[in-house]
Amino acid sequence: MVLEQAKKVLRIEAEGILGLENRLDGNFTTLVEWIASLSGRVIVAGIGKSGLIGRKIVATLNSTGTRSLFLHPVEAMHGDLGMVTGEDLLLALSNSGETDELNMLVPAVRNLGCRVAALTSNPESTLAKHADLVVNVGVEREACPLGLAPTASTTALLALGDALAVVLIEKKRFGQRDFKRFHPGGALGQRLAAAVEGIMLTGDQVPSVSPKTPLVKAIEEIDRLNLGATLVVGEDLALLGIITDGDLRRFLLNSPGAGGALAETVMTANPKSVTPDTRVAHALNLMEKHLITVLPVVEENGRVMGILHLHDILGKGSVRFNGAGAL
Repeated sequence: MVLEQAKKVLRIEAEGILGLENRLDGNFTTLVEWIASLSGRVIVAGIGKSGLIGRKIVATLNSTGTRSLFLHPVEAMHGDLGMVTGEDLLLALSNSGETDELNMLVPAVRNLGCRVAALTSNPESTLAKHADLVVNVGVEREACPLGLAPTASTTALLALGDALAVVLIEKKRFGQRDFKRFHPGGALGQRLAAAVEGIMLTGDQVPSVSPKTPLVKAIEEIDRLNLGATLVVGEDLALLGIITDGDLRRFLLNSPGAGGALAETVMTANPKSVTPDTRVAHALNLMEKHLITVLPVVEENGRVMGILHLHDILGKGSVRFNGAGAL
């Protein structure tokens, strides 16, 4: 009995979603066009269960490249309306379309010059009549045996919100790289758990000079890869030191006319370094502690294997720690 009831609920809710497929029309296409060309944000508003679904729609839109925020209709009428501008679009959610608090909000928003799109199951409702655009999200029946608790209707509304977000992904050509940019926590977490050898630069991508290299050539090597530093290595690629942009500035300020100096005169000897099997999280902590952005990667015997830059840990400079800048 229990399993049959549960399966019936799932069937009803599935039917509610599938019913939207035939109900969608040109108004949905227009809504997508409006949002895709929007210079402001999508403001989503709803009360009760619709409000809860609205918050999820906002979260999905934001994470897929469409700037959105949730506006509680009651709070809006007590000051939060100041968040809305004429460049925004209001997405008003109400199953019945007769939610008083939401219907009070719509005229105030329209007075600001903001378009209003209603997502409702009642195209003849007060909300629908005052909206610029109506998308019918009605379902044949609720899964609740009393026909009272929002069940199939909220599931259908949630699914339509997902459909809107996915269509906008395609419309705005939002790609994987954009998604990762909006989810730095996940991407960063994966990098921090990895070993340094997985993201370090190697071979010709490692700036290096000998200790007898003229300073001007060392500067050229720093400039070649634009990492803000070059390693100073001896025989068998043994790490002897590092020259950073900061080292150069300090040396030239304190030694005017010393442009003919050698790399070994300017370098910082015995620089901080890590081994290839060091966890990226540890390397990041080391950089933060010593306010550096470059770490040599060496074997146990000190032989240079590569170089690690802060940008390769944090996603090419999209994230910063403690306000620390370049060396």
